[in-house]
Amino acid sequence: MLDVAVAYNRYKFIGNEFLTWLWFTIETNQGFFNGVDETITSIYLGNRIVLENSSNDANEIITIKGDDAGLEEGLLSLRKGAVVIEMNIVYKTENQEWKFTLKGENLSFSGLKVPETGPVETKDDIEGILLEKAYLYEKAISLVNNLFDAFIKLRSSVAWMKTTVPEIKKWLHA
Repeated sequence: MLDVAVAYNRYKFIGNEFLTWLWFTIETNQGFFNGVDETITSIYLGNRIVLENSSNDANEIITIKGDDAGLEEGLLSLRKGAVVIEMNIVYKTENQEWKFTLKGENLSFSGLKVPETGPVETKDDIEGILLEKAYLYEKAISLVNNLFDAFIKLRSSVAWMKTTVPEIKKWLHA
């Protein structure tokens, strides 16, 4: 059995590959997300993405942020061998929106903003509002779990090297 620290260091690249694949999927196949959650109307990159290029014995961190920031530098970094290590994601359903940052190293959330709940008018409303908030947090966590599950199934299949990697390379050089 592997020591936890050894396993963590050996497999932490998976989360970064997941975020890189997620960016590719967001840009090229929005329909994929309906298979993960049929209530999704859109999912897209938010206002921040961080990439890391560890080639040539040096770590280079590239951060792209801003509401209207172009992602050309990020694509160029991917072409040079970088991977996404952190990304801000916006996830929408018919009338609700979630925003959060996801880190590839351990798939941790930060800055999770869930849709607004109704106002508390009486003491009896507090329990309902709490349950609704818990549901809204769970919905974002469930989305990431389902996306990661789909990624792992794809990553461990023959289709990864035969079709997905060539499609990602084609996307990068388009």
